[in-house]
Amino acid sequence: MALSYVFSKSLRSASTMFSSLLCRNRFRVQGFAGAASHFDFQNQWFCTKRLTSSSDDFTVSYLVNSCRLSPEAAVVASHKVKFQSLVKPDSVLALFRQYEFSDTQISTLVRRYPLILVADVKNNLLPKLEFLCSIGISRLDLAKMLSHKPILLTPSLENSIIPCYTFLKSVVLSDSKVVYIWKRNSWIFGANLSKNVIPNIGLLKELGMPDSCIASLVTYHAEIVMRKPEAFSELVSEVKEIGFDLEKMFFVQALHAMYWKQTWKRSESAYRSWGWSHEDILCAFRVCPLCMTKSEKKIMGTMDFLVNKMGWQSQTIAKIPYVFMYSLEKRIIPRCSVVRALLLKGLIEEKKLSLTAVFMKPENYFLNKFVTCYLDQVPQLLDVYHGKVDAQDVSGV
Repeated sequence: MALSYVFSKSLRSASTMFSSLLCRNRFRVQGFAGAASHFDFQNQWFCTKRLTSSSDDFTVSYLVNSCRLSPEAAVVASHKVKFQSLVKPDSVLALFRQYEFSDTQISTLVRRYPLILVADVKNNLLPKLEFLCSIGISRLDLAKMLSHKPILLTPSLENSIIPCYTFLKSVVLSDSKVVYIWKRNSWIFGANLSKNVIPNIGLLKELGMPDSCIASLVTYHAEIVMRKPEAFSELVSEVKEIGFDLEKMFFVQALHAMYWKQTWKRSESAYRSWGWSHEDILCAFRVCPLCMTKSEKKIMGTMDFLVNKMGWQSQTIAKIPYVFMYSLEKRIIPRCSVVRALLLKGLIEEKKLSLTAVFMKPENYFLNKFVTCYLDQVPQLLDVYHGKVDAQDVSGV
């Protein structure tokens, strides 16, 4: 009897190992390409059968074979959706393929939101896809967004999506900007606008913010106007107290900078490490609000070059914070290299140097002002600008 038990247990273990091997080998060889043979399907069914226990085998099999889910993911999804007929799931998949969703995107969408397979295509999904495309969202963008955020298909078209579109269009005045909002802050299309967004925009209008500034805020920073009115009002008051004018676009930039508290703290810490005082930081913020949105790496790299390589005082940089908006490699280093060569040659005086002209002016202006007019005296100056020659190599130092 003991021997019979041992033999039975060994047989079960062998069966488990064999089924596991079949499952692994089947997916390794076939992957997602081609239709499964009868033998492959039996192996796959055997694998999923062992995984599903009480789950609906029919649903799991469909999720694996038609939606390209792994057996494990199919089991998980089968706890959220079940069907006995293929009419709805087949029509859903056909619709997504009609809208150029790839197999991978369909698989991702179904795995994230299995209930999509039992949605009403004619009265629910199709009208939503048609509407979203009608306002200028490409099928490529539609597939990319919805496969990762299928929850966007859950709000009512008539009661949520269209009213939201209509309101946003009245604020930002163009379909292209509404599409931009949908791509960046798509959850606003499922939000209750009357709860947060509409009161917040109403507050800005009451305070005198121009429609153009409101449109910019909603287009590029919709997450800010989605805050609770109490928190939004507090943020607006903070920006006003620092001295920003509500009628200027800088106010929108300041709202953006102060909204991201953690980024502000990291930027503040980085500037303080270079000796900036609280007043230095506030002065820089008033001149260029977005200087407080830069990463610690960007701040430290720029300060290191301007202070340690160019020899300028840290507090001098606090007066030109817009420099942090430019690329170190593409703008700051090339222009500073030219300036350094001219300084070393004695062709310009540092006390008369306008850093605004050095950094903020367009490339043609900079080249005419600092390169072209000195080529007779420094023929290699253009090579210095393009990084082919070091400033010291043409200065004679």
